[in-house]
Amino acid sequence: MDSETQHVHTGGRDVVVDLTRQAEQWCAGRGDGLLHVFVPHATAGIAILETGAGSDDDLIAALGDLLPADDRWRHRHGTPGHGRSHVMPALVPPYATVPVLDGRLALGTWQSICLVDLNVDNPDREVRFSFLTSA
Repeated sequence: MDSETQHVHTGGRDVVVDLTRQAEQWCAGRGDGLLHVFVPHATAGIAILETGAGSDDDLIAALGDLLPADDRWRHRHGTPGHGRSHVMPALVPPYATVPVLDGRLALGTWQSICLVDLNVDNPDREVRFSFLTSA
């Protein structure tokens, strides 16, 4: 297995960051296998969805409806509603696995690999790309 960590700056707002280009570049020339994308943070997730046509904004809006940034959360350090960020990975898991064929991601036409981050207290994230070669 080959593995590398990449730094992603998410800023101080709820955000969906498209990682597809970095993943494509990282997988180029690697042959057949699986790309496993993992974010080692308790408050971020990885989603595969369409971006650029409003779905990324819709995801942020839906998470805002499901997980409001208010004072209902028992986990209360940080900004108001910080506890919701710790619940989010139960809905948007911290990982995704994508087939790679001849060094190219086998995503559908409109699919992108995205980092989802609602934690405005931590604007810097690490994302681990791991490549598992087929036998």
